[in-house]
Amino acid sequence: MSEQRSPQQNSVEPATRPAGEKFDVIVVGAGPAGLSTAYLLSKAGIKVAVIERGDFPGSKNVMGGVLYRQPTEEIFPEFWRSAPLERHIVETQAWVLTERAAFKAAHRHEAFNEEPYNSFTVLRARFDKWMAQQVRAAGALIITETVVESPLMEGDRVVGVHTGRPDGDLYADVVVAADGVNSLLAQKIGLRKELPPNEAALAVKEVIALPREVIQDRFGLAGNQGATVELYADASWGMVGTAWIYTNRDSLSIGVGALISQLMERQMRPNDLLEHFKEHPMVAPLLEGGETREYLGHLIPEGGLYGMSKLYTHGLVVVGDAAGMINSMHREGSNLAMLSGKLAAQAILRAREWNDYSADSLAYYDQLVRDSIIYKDLFKYRRMARFFETHPEFFSLYPDLLNETCREMLTVNGLSKRSKQRKIFWGALGRRMPWRMAWDMFKAWRAVA
Repeated sequence: MSEQRSPQQNSVEPATRPAGEKFDVIVVGAGPAGLSTAYLLSKAGIKVAVIERGDFPGSKNVMGGVLYRQPTEEIFPEFWRSAPLERHIVETQAWVLTERAAFKAAHRHEAFNEEPYNSFTVLRARFDKWMAQQVRAAGALIITETVVESPLMEGDRVVGVHTGRPDGDLYADVVVAADGVNSLLAQKIGLRKELPPNEAALAVKEVIALPREVIQDRFGLAGNQGATVELYADASWGMVGTAWIYTNRDSLSIGVGALISQLMERQMRPNDLLEHFKEHPMVAPLLEGGETREYLGHLIPEGGLYGMSKLYTHGLVVVGDAAGMINSMHREGSNLAMLSGKLAAQAILRAREWNDYSADSLAYYDQLVRDSIIYKDLFKYRRMARFFETHPEFFSLYPDLLNETCREMLTVNGLSKRSKQRKIFWGALGRRMPWRMAWDMFKAWRAVA
């Protein structure tokens, strides 16, 4: 059974409006960034249209499945009381895998078990549909099953969009490009290039049904408590990437992603990567007895700060994934998307006050982003993407050394602990010189510090 997508619940305004209708703002894409922008503008009395290519908002949206409360609540106050959430997260685990082992670290805190909670697991088809309902109630028009093919231009200014519908030209003072990682609008305007294979990851995900009590037992949970597991190294078959297991009410969201450039080099299909992950001896017991409910794929921008697009031009701003706003180190995407939507709405409202939708006016959005946590965090990790791409040993050699060290020290076999330490040292020395290890660790620290 897939995430509920019944035709009766589809976003409802088919694109049958008269050609050439004028809105204050057109938002292209009904994901977290686009819906956040539309909601805040509609609440301020702005005439907004949201154009979504899917059957309904959420039908084509994919993410790992964790939503953070604080940034979401900046858009939808106390959303956690009524939104369709799965579980609140009380424990976060990180596993470093080799072929037959896992080094595990975990953090659990009772503060995460107290309202209003820190984060939740969600299923996007349900949660995005709920967001769309709030947007519609605020007064926005949501047009589904409609593809925006190109911007409408007057000179060098965006004045609307051309859709795939007959007589489907719509006009606006400002267009918001929230159309995802391969933003057609941002590319056609020249604000961003097509993502190169080493700046994009391809992630595949399954939603696996399991009885609620089985999930509780396997992850040590009670009530609506949830847990997340982030997995590295052999989880992505030694490629630059990561895997995850997130607990829902009666299912698990699992997935794995890796750089497209490395998948191409190895001539590997994403599904092969997912099956390898599911069959790992540390992972398989958590999935045992489950039934695949849904299979999804998604591109993730991995360029970090240096992969971000320019954010504005005459009559247009770019938000969320379309702008490359992903913090891969902390697996944060939806919260940055919502924040970018909030900042875009602020900039558009000021532009409306001034009756000036030029690039000079909309540059205020860029200023707001640079002053926000979006830019600050991406700047902090600006070296990370390139570093790990050029240091594959952090996904193969060092996980092996870590797990073999643990195995050796925990094995009781008649050798003294000092003898074991010598064995570990000389074994590591045969694979990497100490000065080289120290230099690698220093560079890794610089990339993420």
